[in-house]
Amino acid sequence: MGIFNFFKSQLIEVIEWTDSSSDTMVYRFPVQGNEIKMGASLTVRESQVAIFVNEGEIADVFGPGHHLLYTQNMPILTKLKSWKHGFDSPFKAEVYFINTKQFIDRKWGTSNPIMMRDADFGVIRLRGYGIYSYRVADPVVFLRELFGTSASYDTSSIESHLKKMVLSGLSDLFAESNVPALDLAMHYDEFSAKGKEKMEPRFQAFGFEITSLYIENLSLPQEVERAMDKRTTMGVLGNMNQYTQYQAAEALRDVARNESGGLVSAGAGLGAGAALGNAMANAFNSVQQAPAAPQAEKIPCPHCQAPVNPTAKFCGECGQSVQQPKTACIKCQAELEADAKFCGQCGTKQATESICPSCGKTNSATAKFCGDCGENLQKDE
Repeated sequence: MGIFNFFKSQLIEVIEWTDSSSDTMVYRFPVQGNEIKMGASLTVRESQVAIFVNEGEIADVFGPGHHLLYTQNMPILTKLKSWKHGFDSPFKAEVYFINTKQFIDRKWGTSNPIMMRDADFGVIRLRGYGIYSYRVADPVVFLRELFGTSASYDTSSIESHLKKMVLSGLSDLFAESNVPALDLAMHYDEFSAKGKEKMEPRFQAFGFEITSLYIENLSLPQEVERAMDKRTTMGVLGNMNQYTQYQAAEALRDVARNESGGLVSAGAGLGAGAALGNAMANAFNSVQQAPAAPQAEKIPCPHCQAPVNPTAKFCGECGQSVQQPKTACIKCQAELEADAKFCGQCGTKQATESICPSCGKTNSATAKFCGDCGENLQKDE
């Protein structure tokens, strides 16, 4: 009876793993010196993969489902053991269960600020944080590259490296984007998509697949944020002189309404009065410093060539009239310059002289009577 129990304890008939944690990535089934019975039952659950390793070499890989271990469904291990014919004796092999579910809500963040150049603020320091998710996509590569022959392997063993890898790629992405600091918030989705695309080949090198990557926040240093707040405030206030006058007037009104009296009220009144006086002085200074309206250029006097204003009627130097003599249109009597050849109102050509029909004397075109014989020169009109 004792010998029967001994052999029974050495033969493993059921191989399975029930994951009781949320972060375990690899679990080695405790075979050790025990032998696996040919025909044993292997149960691989969803989001699991079972890998058989014989003498340090990867043999067969089993996906989700129920499997009975025979030489027919273990071709690689059968070949390694040189079982040319069906063989039902027990065998020894290491069995590793790989967890292929998604490991979500993995956090990343900048331990040191990212230096980048901004068109508005110059060189700035950018900080950020977010989350990402990943899973084991290629269990064989994962076994070869990372956990090897460890009895167990969890996310804490690799996440420090993954975080640095994610942060390195995102830092490069932010610096190359040339997006102004004021517009970073509207590009979170674009940064997340491009960051995930940038990380895919890096994760594949370890047998992983990055399933999601999100940027939760990108922030600037406090001094830059304060400068942005000041710029926003100035834009809302508009004219600072008017705002200062308004604030001084409000303060003076509050003092006038204060009926408590005393030294405190007097001091406040003096302060408000001083503020109002300064505001009014600044306003007056701004008015006095306003540039004068440009004056019209002066014209030369037609007699002495001294400069006179265009609106002056007489020269300030020689006292003669600087206005051009006027005449009337010979047809419509509209006022014209003395040397005008045509009327600006009716278009009639203006005669420069007239000849007396009686004596032939030359007279001015505007003369009504002949200067020699007194003949009426406008009687035909």
